[in-house]
This record gives sequence, structure tokens and C-alpha cells, in this order.
Amino acid sequence: MIDVVYFAWVRERIGLARERVDSQAATVAALVDELRAREDRYAAAFADISALRVALDQELADFDAPLSGVREVAFFPPMTGG
Repeated sequence: MIDVVYFAWVRERIGLARERVDSQAATVAALVDELRAREDRYAAAFADISALRVALDQELADFDAPLSGVREVAFFPPMTGG
């Protein structure tokens, strides 16, 4: 089981702040594919992953990063500087 956390407009589109997901995905990209296949709201949230960032156990990662041993995956839009 992996805790999946959604922030900002990702959370708004999916309608959840977090959930536990039983996944066999080997990478973040494979997890995104599993989530997209669930329902239209997930497909909408993950339609353009170039507009998203991901963190694994609170550390920035790429979508090709492995999920082995990961406890938490967080999806969020890019942060802007100020």
C-alpha cells in the first residue's frame, strides 16, 4: 500500500486530499497510468503530467523513479518563486 497525496488543483479535480492505493506499479509513471484508468476525474487530473511535479517520501523525484520501498507519493503543480 502506498499513501498518495494530492495538492492544489490536482486535489480539486480528484476530490480527495489523500488516499491509500494498493498498487503493483514499479515506477511513478506506471502508478499514474493505474490512477488514470480508475475514473474520469483521475484521467482529467493526470491528463498532462508535464504540468505536475512528484515527491517520493517528501523528496522531489521524476516520473520514471522506482516506487520500491516508497511509502508516500505526492502530486502537485510546479511551485513558483517569489
